[in-house]
Amino acid sequence: MTDFPVIADEILPGGGHLSFVLKRGQLLRLTDLQGGANVSVMLFNAHEKTERLNLPDSLKGQHTAKLTAGHCLYSDMGRVLAAITHDTCGWSDSLGGVLCAQEVAEKYGQGRYQELRNGFYRNGADNLLVEMGKWGLGLTDLSMTLNLFSRVDVSDQGDMHFVHNNAKAGDYIELYAPMDTLFVITALQHPMDPDPAYCPKPVQLTFMQAPASVAEHCRTSRPENQRAFINTERLFA
Repeated sequence: MTDFPVIADEILPGGGHLSFVLKRGQLLRLTDLQGGANVSVMLFNAHEKTERLNLPDSLKGQHTAKLTAGHCLYSDMGRVLAAITHDTCGWSDSLGGVLCAQEVAEKYGQGRYQELRNGFYRNGADNLLVEMGKWGLGLTDLSMTLNLFSRVDVSDQGDMHFVHNNAKAGDYIELYAPMDTLFVITALQHPMDPDPAYCPKPVQLTFMQAPASVAEHCRTSRPENQRAFINTERLFA
């Protein structure tokens, strides 16, 4: 685990949502506090929000079907929005997306605010849209999400299988920002999680200041990543 100066530390409760700019040179550690967490993430260029996370390019550019330590998260402009510098659970899902309100109701039943107050059943689409609206983004900007801490395997026949409890209590993922990156996140169960009960898990968010060298192994892991980092650095030349 890296040990750099901490800027801020907070808990994102299960079902919660948050958005923030991780500035160039900052590192975000997300820690699964109880095990079985899932954090759905959208990424944007904080200064030009039409530039956003492109998961297909991130996968094919790094010749991988999973995202873990050493990988980069590419924008649709071929730049690095974030680099995964550490990952103790070893796999984050790029296939599952998030659920909408109707899907949550069908899967978990009616969990209305009228009866449950702040414990009402939330859904990923609405949670992300609430945060996106704070930055002038809307429904047409709702696109690909990366599901941190979750693993989905795909068979040779194309069947998708959710791996239960891929992350254990104490597992963490660290993301380094080589540019100012807008994060939009929500902590909800993965859409393919077979648990019939609505029980999203909390995560701890730790913001740190870090040197660029913390992501050097991400830069050098593939020639494509080197080019993406160069594209990113040209923004600041």
